[in-house]
Amino acid sequence: MAGKMTVGQSIVFVATLLAGCGRADRIVVGSKNFSESDLLGEIVAQQIERRTGLPVERRFHLGGTFVCHHAITSGQIDLYVEYTGTAYTAVLKFPPAHDADSVRRAVTAEYARRFGLTWGKPFGFNNTFAITVRRRDATRYGLTRIADLARVASRWKAGFGYEFLERADGFRGLADAYGLRFSAPPTAMDLGLTYRALAEGKVDVIAGNSTDGQIEALDLVVLEDDRHYFPPYEAAPVIRQAVLDAHPEVGTALALLAGRITDAEMRRLNALADVEHKDIAGIARDWLQAPRP
Repeated sequence: MAGKMTVGQSIVFVATLLAGCGRADRIVVGSKNFSESDLLGEIVAQQIERRTGLPVERRFHLGGTFVCHHAITSGQIDLYVEYTGTAYTAVLKFPPAHDADSVRRAVTAEYARRFGLTWGKPFGFNNTFAITVRRRDATRYGLTRIADLARVASRWKAGFGYEFLERADGFRGLADAYGLRFSAPPTAMDLGLTYRALAEGKVDVIAGNSTDGQIEALDLVVLEDDRHYFPPYEAAPVIRQAVLDAHPEVGTALALLAGRITDAEMRRLNALADVEHKDIAGIARDWLQAPRP
């Protein structure tokens, strides 16, 4: 019966065809599993809806870097917001570099060549890792730089997110660069729990994110990366080139967000989500609707 399909096969074929058509008519936006990524994903999603009229499906809080990277390279999502330094070290496996322009050019070229992905223009802020301690400890021990930690590390407990413990630009390289040896191996925990653990005295030092709103709210202090260990982490949308080919208006819409979010503004937005517990969709909507200078 070559060339013919049973009724069951026909149903499967039609369902697959319809699913494919529906998939092509919408944009799927993903995010990592922390508030800033969810918030940026929502800003991107609303911007596409407002500027293009295309329907957007949200698949937020998917997981860490590698989960989102697999999702976009396998076509499960069409775009998500990534950070240049993360892409450079964790995905592309390059050794940490410190020039923002060089890192951005490298990830743009390599993502296009290896994965068929396009980097949009950065939003304007740099969310670097923030080695963070309690303010009272910073004052008591005179801690202003990461190098100062070497004086107290042997008596202290560290708590880090899972990715930070594994990444090339994470704990092992940091410990080597600064000669840090803690009282015990660092505790692995969800990134979102590290701030409260530090504030409550369960650990003494964490690796947070420099744009997190909880740093100020919990009276914590970020130590200066005085040996310039961490690369730049500029946030930008990463998009499947096939989507831009089919819908160039998506790229045009996202380009309007370039350079619009400063470090301070990102901290403010994160504080609205994590400290004041406001709805992320509402935060994104208010930010997009606010008049711009």
